[in-house]
Amino acid sequence: MRGYTYQQEDRNIARARGVELPMSPKKTYEVLNAIRGKALGRAKTFLEEVVALERAVPFRRYNQETAHKRGIGPGRYPKKVARHLLQVLQNAEANAEFEGLDVDRLYVAVAASSRGKIQKAQMPRAHGRSTAWNEQTTSVEIILKEKAES
Repeated sequence: MRGYTYQQEDRNIARARGVELPMSPKKTYEVLNAIRGKALGRAKTFLEEVVALERAVPFRRYNQETAHKRGIGPGRYPKKVARHLLQVLQNAEANAEFEGLDVDRLYVAVAASSRGKIQKAQMPRAHGRSTAWNEQTTSVEIILKEKAES
């Protein structure tokens, strides 16, 4: 993921990226689907509740053998992903303040992710052997837009 996928030159947007964050791409996909289109305050509250294990994220695509949660169906509590996405969202909010946008009227317009590099490592095993121990990374971009006044 080089650069942003959203290439429109708008004056009323703020954006932030997280490159090769150590989190699962599948869980990231589900969390981004949950916050896309929400107001900035609601998205931040949602992520904080996921970190506190108070609210589950609905898993729509990657839900094989996932337990059902009350009111949403199959879902989980991806704390690590929510923590990293909360940081990226706060960076986007700070960028919006710097650009002079009204923070109360912002919403998550674009929330995209892609797989990053796989960090390869070896885990020692018995009798001088080793097993591959690979950590997935994910690149994330979040773009906030200002709602038009109505």
